[in-house]
Amino acid sequence: MSKRSRPSRSRSTARSLRAGARGADQVQIDDSVDHIRSVDAVPAGGVDANAAQLNQNDGLGAKVLVLNRHYMATRVISAKRAFILLAREAAEVIHAEDGSYANYDFATWAELSELRKQFEPDLHDWVKTVRFDIAVPRIIRLITCDKLPSKRVKLNRRNLFARDHNKCQYCGNRFPTSELSIDHVRPRSQNGPDTWENLVCACVKCNSRKGGRTPEQAHMKLIRKPAQPKRNPLISIRLNSDKYASWKAFLDDAYWSVELR
Repeated sequence: MSKRSRPSRSRSTARSLRAGARGADQVQIDDSVDHIRSVDAVPAGGVDANAAQLNQNDGLGAKVLVLNRHYMATRVISAKRAFILLAREAAEVIHAEDGSYANYDFATWAELSELRKQFEPDLHDWVKTVRFDIAVPRIIRLITCDKLPSKRVKLNRRNLFARDHNKCQYCGNRFPTSELSIDHVRPRSQNGPDTWENLVCACVKCNSRKGGRTPEQAHMKLIRKPAQPKRNPLISIRLNSDKYASWKAFLDDAYWSVELR
């Protein structure tokens, strides 16, 4: 990756603009910042009544990769949460393109979004603020956080289904999540553990046929040996999409495995 370019406007410059005499464009940015702040005042709690307006934006459902201060990926959050961090000046946008990346504060990113809306609207997810539309960043960087990324992939139903691509591991057919169950390869009745290596997705028919037996005892065969994934399976799925291609530059299996929150 090439050396990052410097942001076209620093956070201190944006603050001074807000504190001093302002033009019409800057007032619009500040109004939108205040509006986004009001959507999620408490990070772990609910949202206030103003959230209803922003929740109508499809772009708020997009995912954003979060880097710590040292540019190490730590987790994935919703676009809504990312905008709250940007509005609080706790984070900055990292825009990666053609092997290089640049840093932007919220005000500068809002200005760039106006140009992107004109020339490349289909390349971004969008959120409608009070005054204007703003592109959802794919990556943000926390300004002061030194938190190290987790090395453990959380074992849960969502990640198991993602690892197995919603395929029954006995018949090989793909099913919607509502028609899949979690099967213990070595049954609990035979002291089978709750581990990545002993849990697989199975359709109702195959799970019923297997019952409380091992695959060998039921004369069934796994299409793939279950194993713990090296990174969160949902991340791997998104990396197959051009939409999140910029994430690849910040992912390293040697030290990182992210959990969605």
